Amino acid sequence: MNRASHYDVAIIGAGMSGLAAGIRLAHFGRRVCIFERHYAPGGLNSFYSIDGRKYDVGLHAVTNYVPRGVKGTPLGRLLRQLRIERDEFDLCPQKQSRVVFGPRGGIELRFTNDRTVLETEIASKFPAQIDGFRRLLGALGSYDDTATEAPAMSARAVLRRYISDQLLEDMIFCPLMYYGSAQEQDMDFVQFGVMFRSIFLEGLARPHEGVRRIIRVLLEKYRAAGGERRMKCGVARIIEREGRAAALVLDDGGEITATHVLSSIGAEETMALCGPQAAAHPPAAAGDAPRRLSFIESIRVLKSPPADLGWGDDTIVFFNDSGRFEYTRPAGPVDPRSGVICFPNNFDFQDGGPPEGLLRITCLANYDRWAGLPEERYRAEKQHWLDETTRSARRFLPPVADETLVAATLATDLFTPRTILRFTGHREGAVYGAPHKIRDGHTHLSNLYLCGTDQGLLGIVGSMLSGISMANAHMLRPGADV
Repeated sequence: MNRASHYDVAIIGAGMSGLAAGIRLAHFGRRVCIFERHYAPGGLNSFYSIDGRKYDVGLHAVTNYVPRGVKGTPLGRLLRQLRIERDEFDLCPQKQSRVVFGPRGGIELRFTNDRTVLETEIASKFPAQIDGFRRLLGALGSYDDTATEAPAMSARAVLRRYISDQLLEDMIFCPLMYYGSAQEQDMDFVQFGVMFRSIFLEGLARPHEGVRRIIRVLLEKYRAAGGERRMKCGVARIIEREGRAAALVLDDGGEITATHVLSSIGAEETMALCGPQAAAHPPAAAGDAPRRLSFIESIRVLKSPPADLGWGDDTIVFFNDSGRFEYTRPAGPVDPRSGVICFPNNFDFQDGGPPEGLLRITCLANYDRWAGLPEERYRAEKQHWLDETTRSARRFLPPVADETLVAATLATDLFTPRTILRFTGHREGAVYGAPHKIRDGHTHLSNLYLCGTDQGLLGIVGSMLSGISMANAHMLRPGADV
């Protein structure tokens, strides 16, 4: 065996889950290398630059935020297992967020990082539902959402044991789906429990520098632990022999071997590296739905913080203008009826936050309607939907004159399902991967495992915990091959 080209663990993809798994494994003396096809780490939570200005891609907020000293939480577990001091992530909590429904947002639920705020709002706006909601809180408090063998259950069916008002049901689901559902109209109850806890029972925060701060900390920890990393060099093919991943063929033509392979790029995308015969193997294809969900996101840079326009109270606004909340792949390029408005300036930054303002608007999109557009039409569609989603979202914010917003705008950009496919490789630009999740990380090969989006833990903290948990379960467990 050529030791120079053999690793204890090869990790495919330098996203949050891959980086976290690499740190954890390197801490325990494993020789580990991360292979990343692109020039920037972070995967779905990365950043890019235009005209010297850096834009976050996936990060609106870090979920699972809890104040210092709170024990037994996902954030605390993450920091402990990666040996990261809390202050290194520089997390600043949200101010307040809202779920608003109706043509002008006439029905509203506020929530903050204080879980009692949402409970008080529901008691006020939906008094007949508050007892059921409190029973739901009790049920979620005793539910083990980390069990890898939990049975699949419809979250809507479970929720209806506690909540009978359809409007309240939709208002609860709206933030959870936009921040973590790969499934149309429903969620698996495990996913629902994970997202409900991370958003409503714990909370939202953001580093002053955005996602770059988190990526920099992870890279420093990985480097200090002795991990290797090869950027702009992805894995082109996995060679199978006798039920194992025997070798990896790299984009540059090189070949390496590894005792274990951990892939963060998605189940179907990983199977594609194994060749056409792998498509018949469960669990990658088992239960997978044909439609995948993608999004557009517009970004507007403002000359000053949004508070100067009267938009200083909200951190995030989840909106829906229709009688029912439709979380489905739209027939057209974009569905502007619902979405997410994020003001990255409106976290509790001790120094007042960045001098420039940001307005980000996210809506569901149809990959097929974007995929084949010629370049000139593609650019025109981007501008059209930037304007249209901004118009739709502004209905749920304090009014600002069109000319005032235009005068306050320094720059705009919009990324589409095509952008997501290009930089992540996720089929159809699916932000949250396949609807079917493989919680134990197993594939048809005995030494090939999944972490990240298709393993089932989502969000910044969830992705990192996915990498950690898969490393612990498959490569650091007693008796694992070394």
